[in-house]
Amino acid sequence: MTKSVLIEKIAQKLEGLSKKQTEVIIETIFESIKDSLANGGKVEVRGFGNFRLRSRNARKARNPKTGESVDVPPKKVPYFKVGKDLREMVNRDL
Repeated sequence: MTKSVLIEKIAQKLEGLSKKQTEVIIETIFESIKDSLANGGKVEVRGFGNFRLRSRNARKARNPKTGESVDVPPKKVPYFKVGKDLREMVNRDL
């Protein structure tokens, strides 16, 4: 599902909101999640999951084209951990 499809589905479900108003709401949610992660925080949506940061250590890698060794600096990467309710819903039919 793309962001535009998500906006359309929410606008249809909430008949009082236009697509433009729904887009502002979705953008605000995404920006809030990004801002929280950028500031080292986490976002927890009960029943859905958690957005957190994970630290990756510095490491040696290899350029596949030249075979040359390259130093990769340490960094933080966004990580999503699925909540129990969502995990159970996804695995219900298995």
